Amino acid sequence: VGSPAQLAQVLFEDLKLPILKKNKNSISTDHEVLEKLAEEHPLPRAIIEYRTVAKLKSTYLDTIPTLIGADGRIRTTFHQAMAATGRLSSTNPNLQNIPIRTELGKQIRRAFVARAEPGKEGWVLVSADYSQVELRILAHISADEGLIKAFTEDTDVHVRTAAEVFGIKPEDVTRQQRSVAKMVNYGIAYGLSPHGLSTRLNIPLEESKGIIDAYFARFPGINRYVEDTIATARRTGYVESIFGRRRYMPDLVSRNRQVSMAAERAAINMPIQGTAADLVKRAMLVLDRRIPEEKFEGRMLLQVHDELLFECPASEADRLSALAKEVMTGAAQLKVPLVVDVGRGRSWADAH
Repeated sequence: VGSPAQLAQVLFEDLKLPILKKNKNSISTDHEVLEKLAEEHPLPRAIIEYRTVAKLKSTYLDTIPTLIGADGRIRTTFHQAMAATGRLSSTNPNLQNIPIRTELGKQIRRAFVARAEPGKEGWVLVSADYSQVELRILAHISADEGLIKAFTEDTDVHVRTAAEVFGIKPEDVTRQQRSVAKMVNYGIAYGLSPHGLSTRLNIPLEESKGIIDAYFARFPGINRYVEDTIATARRTGYVESIFGRRRYMPDLVSRNRQVSMAAERAAINMPIQGTAADLVKRAMLVLDRRIPEEKFEGRMLLQVHDELLFECPASEADRLSALAKEVMTGAAQLKVPLVVDVGRGRSWADAH
């Protein structure tokens, strides 16, 4: 099952399933192909599940136990300047991509627990996580009135978007329509194209184009942001976060259309992701000073993109949660409020 050539033989020669995509020297059996084939036969779905479990096993379950130190702790290495957007990255092990959405991913996170110093029991993990921070930054940078209103009124932004795009009342929005709106909301921040949306939703290109056109018509500030960002980047050669972090974009002028389009998507996204990276770093600097100043026994333990993880005695959890929330929501004054979700528990999974 791990051999693409043998897998292709089973799928396309033995089972006679349709060939959907070819690579240079072989027939593709990538995730996108298997998703489509799964509509016609149960085997491709089983292969997707196998690959998911095999990756979790090889990446985490087989590897992480070998990295535990003599004191029972795992220590990652953070890199300041590896990610082009300005985010910290983590290696050996990479603790920033431990999965969380699936039940298996949650079980893996359950293995990470608060570890008290010898003689001190009852410690917990406290997780403080920016809520929808990239969309909030998009609302600020684009100054789009509709998106700003959704956040300032504290409504469900995806329901509000679905209502606008599909021209219905918020109370009439279905779960599927909300899901589409959520995909578009986040996708736009990553330069989502009609073709990309059509592939993800498995709908005709004309329909996906209609959804994106309706989105930009309802949220004109976001359309302006996309167009202005690309135009400015072409003129200056770079994009930047609201705090002035720059990323130079030489590929925007590439003669290869695919390369220049990828650069356009990166240019749209960088001011948003770069600002999110700056926000959490600003919060970390303040917390690094205030935790010892305010005589906490606890400490900041880990940064995972928009989340900060702390370890502290259970008796400090309320106070530390309040401090993390105060500092993270105050990391910048945006046109919409910053919101931080805080949880606690013995394990990393429980803290969520």
